Amino acid sequence: MKLITLYLPETYLQALDQLVCERFYPNRAEAIRVAIRDLINAEVWRRNRVG
Repeated sequence: MKLITLYLPETYLQALDQLVCERFYPNRAEAIRVAIRDLINAEVWRRNRVG
């Protein structure tokens, strides 16, 4: 894995922390990885369906 630096609005961080606190994800990084994976899957699926 590669390390990247990411700036997020405070409200996003609060929401991420809530998900971690409620044990939906073990940490912020995992929640962000899942969100990015889901976004990429949705975009690729949409493009493949249209094209």
